[in-house]
Amino acid sequence: MPNIQSAKKNLRKSAKRRERNVAALSKVKTLLKKFREEVGKGETETAKATYAQFCSAIDKAAKKGQVKKNNAVRRKGRAANLLRKQAAAPAAVPAAT
Repeated sequence: MPNIQSAKKNLRKSAKRRERNVAALSKVKTLLKKFREEVGKGETETAKATYAQFCSAIDKAAKKGQVKKNNAVRRKGRAANLLRKQAAAPAAVPAAT
């Protein structure tokens, strides 16, 4: 434990910041997991809505420095590619009779 007053305050500040950062990253991971499940099930409309939430959350995290900018862009791009593939797949498959 720190002995100096400013060090004690810095410890409190860093603990609060860590909580905020962990919560934001957890939200991003949860939304990505939910998005991937919906894409896997073929639920295009709900996947689009979840993708929008995911993009918003990861952009906010990147803005605050919790995730690096290029990391956020790469994750959004990969998620968009999944959504595009999933949207195109049902149209390409012929209906079974």
